[in-house]
Amino acid sequence: MSALTRVRQRADGATLVCAYLLALLVIPARLVLSFVPMTLPPALVVALVLGVLSLSAHMVDSLGMGKGRNALRTAVLLYLAMHLATYAVATRRWLPMDELTVADSGMVRIVATISVAIFACDAIRTRERLDKVLKLVLACSALIAFVGLVQFGAGVDLASYVSLPGLRTQENAYSAMESRSIFRRPTGTTNHPIEYGLVCAMAVPLGAHYVFRARDEGTPQLRWWLCLALVGLGGLTALSRTAILGMTVAGVVLILTLPRRRKLTVALMGTAFFLGASLTVPGLFGTIRGMFSNIEDDPSVKARTADYEAAADQIDLNPLLGRGFSTFLPTKYTILDNQFLLTLIENGYLGLFALVGMFLAACYATVRARLISGDENLKGLASCLLAAVLVGGIASATFDLLSFGVATGMVFTMVGLSGAALRIASAEPGAEQRMRERADVRAGGAVR
Repeated sequence: MSALTRVRQRADGATLVCAYLLALLVIPARLVLSFVPMTLPPALVVALVLGVLSLSAHMVDSLGMGKGRNALRTAVLLYLAMHLATYAVATRRWLPMDELTVADSGMVRIVATISVAIFACDAIRTRERLDKVLKLVLACSALIAFVGLVQFGAGVDLASYVSLPGLRTQENAYSAMESRSIFRRPTGTTNHPIEYGLVCAMAVPLGAHYVFRARDEGTPQLRWWLCLALVGLGGLTALSRTAILGMTVAGVVLILTLPRRRKLTVALMGTAFFLGASLTVPGLFGTIRGMFSNIEDDPSVKARTADYEAAADQIDLNPLLGRGFSTFLPTKYTILDNQFLLTLIENGYLGLFALVGMFLAACYATVRARLISGDENLKGLASCLLAAVLVGGIASATFDLLSFGVATGMVFTMVGLSGAALRIASAEPGAEQRMRERADVRAGGAVR
């Protein structure tokens, strides 16, 4: 009986977030529930459960959920309120049946994903549990990268061999084996190479953090080096501008936030890794360089910008709250590889402000957590979360982020974990005193 009690005590909010991440990142994204009429992947079911648990846990005081003010949770709830307002306005007017159907399923998806962010923010209460979740994120991302590298190098899609009871394969318009230049473009367990590259890019700072931490603590480093190598190479072989920009941003954040002795190490590691990958995979450097050197003549870039004028006309029709989330169907209208622009059309200016505000709140939470925490490990995790959130924000300008379930789930998880980091740092002994001391230092500098 005592052993059973101990098992029950170990299962907490972080355990449930880990269950969501396993469903999101390990189960191939093309597998959805076979016994429901809508497209419902297993991760979305877990997310909906987390939403119900979060709402229920906030009604009592005995389950250890974080309560009280938190900038990140406020921003996420405002984003949720905006979506509810958009849905209400959109469904009051006439919508074609195909758009109304997708609007309904879109609301389920976005509410479930937002629930993950809120649950992660409130349910993860210690640095050790946050650390466990982020280690799982890195391990799962490395697994995705390994599957993608097999696709890239051998042309074998390991994800296609996965079959689970109760799930069916949903076909989409993109193949795991399409190519760019002379290379295959991998997808890993995701639905698209850009999504695959984004997941890898968001995991790169985590890999670097755990390598440095293992060196400082004198613990085995090989597994972390392996994870870092996999996600780094996975990001490069995605052959995606989004992934390259994301890894660059992640590297800049690490260089700015790491201790001085680490800055040069990160820069040298990044340079050596890129050169090593280019030598190992002949033609990779030239392909990546060509993606940026002739960007003004690139057909994919021209296709992305050609529809801006038509998008402006759509924005003018419903400027405040938009036409409805998910109703701008790519098969019916056009594909917009810019989430901010798509949000303007579907959720209006209020929706765009809410989306940008959520990213800014997550950045604020991680920066503040670094400032008030006296735990160097938590500061390092906050830097990784800052890098991941910025990568997600930049990706929103380069592809339609919210149209891809794995990328959306990953970004919202990182956003929620940013709020958790701030809660954990604020609960540390002496956190308020450290903030007052910093404020006094700034005030003294301003007077001088």
